[in-house]
Amino acid sequence: MYGCSDWGKGHTCPSRPGSLKPWEYRKVFEEYSWGIIIHSTDKKISQDVSFAIEREAFLHGYYFAFSLSDCAICSECAGFKGKDCLNPKKARPAFHSVGIDVFRTVHQFELPLETLKNGHQQQNWYSAVFIE
Repeated sequence: MYGCSDWGKGHTCPSRPGSLKPWEYRKVFEEYSWGIIIHSTDKKISQDVSFAIEREAFLHGYYFAFSLSDCAICSECAGFKGKDCLNPKKARPAFHSVGIDVFRTVHQFELPLETLKNGHQQQNWYSAVFIE
């Protein structure tokens, strides 16, 4: 919430009414034994791939597959205008918004991620799919 100008506005934000809090997500994630991390330099691609993996896992009997990805479905979230989500079946919370330390997680797998210091650095986007 600190430094986030979108806090409480987007439909996948953990500050929205009815959203699970990070400590509640922790309990949910304890039920999963494995998952997949998706890396891209494009936010929408990262989300599209994670959702496709979630869907395929579900179709193959992994009914609790759950993707996390910073939402990029719409060009502007309807929540910013106080309206209902236009894609509630695809909208997922961000990897970092549920209390996961993305830096520590991806560095364990030697994936690239560093703090952006200027507008010239390539941005890395990460999604995850938990599968059980």
